[in-house]
Amino acid sequence: MPRQTTFIKPGSNRLTWRHVDASGKVLGRLATQVATVLMGKHRPDYTPNVDCGEAVVVTNAAEVALTGRKAEQKTLRKWSGYPGGLRVRTYKTLLQNDPVVLVEEAIIRMLPRGPLGSKMRRRLRVFAGGEHTHTAQQPKALVVKSRRTAR
Repeated sequence: MPRQTTFIKPGSNRLTWRHVDASGKVLGRLATQVATVLMGKHRPDYTPNVDCGEAVVVTNAAEVALTGRKAEQKTLRKWSGYPGGLRVRTYKTLLQNDPVVLVEEAIIRMLPRGPLGSKMRRRLRVFAGGEHTHTAQQPKALVVKSRRTAR
């Protein structure tokens, strides 16, 4: 048995697609597992400085679950850079008005910053409903494990 670590060369990874159904899944657990697949950390030949992850399609983002009082207490803050340009939205209003942004931000904030993280972000597709436009890529199902069921 070889005692050497294998490293992937840049450009040698073949892109595969995964599909996740977010209905009833807890937002944080969904985000961590999707971010892991986007980075490629689930693979035995993971290389930190090479883009070796997979593309992920998330559907039913409008039906994602938030536990506890996170819907009322947690906020998404966005600042334009100008005085008075702070925009604060609660997770409850985001889930009602724009659930795609809520799920995307949760996943993107778990990815690394920089050029490699930007490549990973481009491979994430989130849809509010059950239909998606990536059936031609034949995505395989990704099972999101959860410790407990959402309330």
